[in-house]
Amino acid sequence: MKKIISFSFLVLSLALFSCKQEKKNDKSPTQMEQVMAIHDEVMPKMGKLGKLVGELKSKVDTTATSLQHEAAMKDLQAANESMMDWMMNFGERFDSEEILDGKALSEQKQQWLNEEEAKVKALREQINSSIEKAEALLAIE
Repeated sequence: MKKIISFSFLVLSLALFSCKQEKKNDKSPTQMEQVMAIHDEVMPKMGKLGKLVGELKSKVDTTATSLQHEAAMKDLQAANESMMDWMMNFGERFDSEEILDGKALSEQKQQWLNEEEAKVKALREQINSSIEKAEALLAIE
């Protein structure tokens, strides 16, 4: 009988634990987590930006095509600068507990987070479009 009670307790504990894990996994990401996910999505592309700038720089000369290379290179450099500026400004507005631990935000900081979400979405578009443009230009050569 004691074994049956112990076994039942174990099964019940596992069932409750798995339900808690399911609830944790079903939880929608917070706005801060969504903003950081976008950052985490585009941050690895920064190396690609630098690589493409180097490839385009070697193609810049005095021809008409060179103007396209130069424009694409400037777009990549602007995207890189925008990313650096966004990260610096974001880090000045929010502390690590707010970013990493989900610390509650004041009303002012919530407004800032709304602004930062819009900025990081625009930044993602800027980075992706500058990469696409540069890659397309380099592919036709």
